[in-house]
Amino acid sequence: ARAGRRAGTGKPAELGAGSANRLSGAERHVCDAGQVRPPVPVVVTVWVAAVLGLDTGASLTEQRLLGLFTWALLLGMLSRESRESRVQVAVVVAYASLVEYVFAGWLGVYVYRLHNVPSFVPPGHGLVYLAALAIGRSAWAHRTQLLLPAALTACGAWALWGLTLSPTLDVLGAFWFCCLLLFARYGRSPLVYAGAFLVVSYLEILGTSLGTWAWQPHDPTGLVAIGNPPSGIAGGYAWFDAAGLALTPRILRWWDARPSSRTSSEYDGAHASTSTPPFT
Repeated sequence: ARAGRRAGTGKPAELGAGSANRLSGAERHVCDAGQVRPPVPVVVTVWVAAVLGLDTGASLTEQRLLGLFTWALLLGMLSRESRESRVQVAVVVAYASLVEYVFAGWLGVYVYRLHNVPSFVPPGHGLVYLAALAIGRSAWAHRTQLLLPAALTACGAWALWGLTLSPTLDVLGAFWFCCLLLFARYGRSPLVYAGAFLVVSYLEILGTSLGTWAWQPHDPTGLVAIGNPPSGIAGGYAWFDAAGLALTPRILRWWDARPSSRTSSEYDGAHASTSTPPFT
């Protein structure tokens, strides 16, 4: 693949055929059109630190305000994204929220400070996904050969530490590391999962250190030991990412197949030129 940028254009260089086949249509569109926005991970990183820091002493009302501001940030960032990215984020937020209310609100696998699911958590999942997506589709991520192996090596070392040297045995983290390996090998967008490892590990370490939430030592059956946080937690989040990447093309095909959608497209001469290419 040709790396770097086209001279004088400020656009990422074209990727070779072998590399392009590893990208989804939306990612190829972003790389080719020069629409990558490196600050997205930075904005998310700073916002996560600010919200989790403010939540340490926040009341329930103040926590809801943090949730409102987080929703506003997410919607503002989505206004600059493609239709595909917006649908992906919607799927991730819906799926992750369901998991939150089942595993935190009902089963108590992990417990939040006020024993609820904070209102900033659902939109926070959307921000985390956007940051992982921005890393995974960036020109730098496609130029370097180090991001994916470095992420997998670091996660593997963490999982091994959780099984051998950690004061708290972490079997769940090792299982999720295996999930991350499978997604990285067979998933649509391996670099998105590598980006998720960076963002999610930062989020979990910071959140558990500040006491925003805490993982229980065992699952509800008492059979699976859990670290705080689990070492391979990015592999758990990868299920959210995989859902967004897999379901989005189906949702868009269904949406575009509606009679009203077909009728309106006949009068929209710019429809074909403005829509993002479908996933392959």
